[in-house]
Amino acid sequence: MFIITLKDIPSGVYSVFDENEDRIIPVFENEDDATRYLLQLEEDDETPELEINGVDIDALVHACIVQGQKYSIISSDDFIIPPPDRE
Repeated sequence: MFIITLKDIPSGVYSVFDENEDRIIPVFENEDDATRYLLQLEEDDETPELEINGVDIDALVHACIVQGQKYSIISSDDFIIPPPDRE
């Protein structure tokens, strides 16, 4: 599984907001899908430097439960795009 983080800061995990303003961490099954999503994020000049990190899904799920953090598994059959700017 793969997540997007701030470059050289693996604890700075990328997340998006849902319609209820809750943060959700996208967790990609496929590294190519994570790369495609990252490339879309990088099209915005204001995006900080990001990178893809492999994660142990059990450890990630445990950390999310402990911290009350939501996550979403993005399977190879899913196609997501970054949300529009929320200014």
